[in-house]
Amino acid sequence: MKAIRYPLTVFYDASCPMCAREMLALKERDGDSRLVLVDCSAADFDAGVLAGTGITCTDLMTRIHARDAHGRWLAALDAIEAAYRAAGLERAARFWGARGMRPLLNPLYRWVARRRQALSRLGAGVVVRRFIGPRASPADEPWRSP
Repeated sequence: MKAIRYPLTVFYDASCPMCAREMLALKERDGDSRLVLVDCSAADFDAGVLAGTGITCTDLMTRIHARDAHGRWLAALDAIEAAYRAAGLERAARFWGARGMRPLLNPLYRWVARRRQALSRLGAGVVVRRFIGPRASPADEPWRSP
């Protein structure tokens, strides 16, 4: 993947509890303010950001999208990989971005995306939140100043 220029603006469906938990957990870990979260399900969502992109509001509600500071758009697993990387979760980002895993991950992502509301009702948001984990304390990150 080409280098991402931050901030990375992530367009996600906050009406989905699982999606909302995942994005908020990533934002909690974003100590460098590299993520900007945009709820594309909100009534006041400004679809003007999509002008000239060929991306529709339906696309945003079907698959997660992100736009970096260069204006480059990413969708689905590429957007997830970039968001995890922006939050400092490099190992998880490498997993989502592993090209050899894409034959498995692409259909899995599509399956989850289509069923995200039902999965949320079954508690998937809690699982995702635990997968991401809490933000490390400054003592655990000696390179960061408190």
